[in-house]
Amino acid sequence: MATTVLGARDVRPARFWASTNGKKAVMAVTGAILFLFVIGHMLGNLQIFEGPEKLNDYGHFLHSVPEILWAVRSVLIVSVVLHIWASVQLAVRKTKARPVGYSHRDNIASSYASRTMYWSGPILLAFVIYHLLHLTAGVIQPGGEFVPADVYHNVVAGFQVWYVSAWYVFSMVLLAFHIRHGAWSMFQSVGFNHPRHTPILKKGALALAILIAAGYISVPVSVMLGVVK
Repeated sequence: MATTVLGARDVRPARFWASTNGKKAVMAVTGAILFLFVIGHMLGNLQIFEGPEKLNDYGHFLHSVPEILWAVRSVLIVSVVLHIWASVQLAVRKTKARPVGYSHRDNIASSYASRTMYWSGPILLAFVIYHLLHLTAGVIQPGGEFVPADVYHNVVAGFQVWYVSAWYVFSMVLLAFHIRHGAWSMFQSVGFNHPRHTPILKKGALALAILIAAGYISVPVSVMLGVVK
């Protein structure tokens, strides 16, 4: 009897992951983790408007406790991997369910954001990799020499290069689309779905997406306009 019970317990996680609802739940949870990081990172970035000392102190604080920093990074890496893995498998499953395309497709029921989720994700991943190589590792130096302890200098020097700022702004617009659809569909995936609540969730997701994108975009725009020097 004990062996049977143990075997059943071992199978449950596999069945959960294999199901469509299980993959959607994983996407919802990992999406929520990444969403919280996006908000926290934005608030940290906005400290650039308080001057070099404030932003550099923030950067020093993040690296002063490497145990916590790497714990957070580990959670984020696992979340990104699971989020991408689940989304790819859902896309493959959707394609297999309808191998022949529509002769005439009506997109009234779906938003532009939802239709761009699968291709905006890889672009955002490419942006994150570039962003880490640029402002974290200092491997890419479009604005000149990378100074490890001077976050303010690195940010301003990098965003003074127009194509770096343009790439950043474009990526943040895609992030807004991603958040706009992902935020409300997250609640839908975990069962919070009601005709009365869905319109409110969609409007709230849109407002959040706009605020977050505006917060991030304000940094390179301010550098390009000379507000932040």
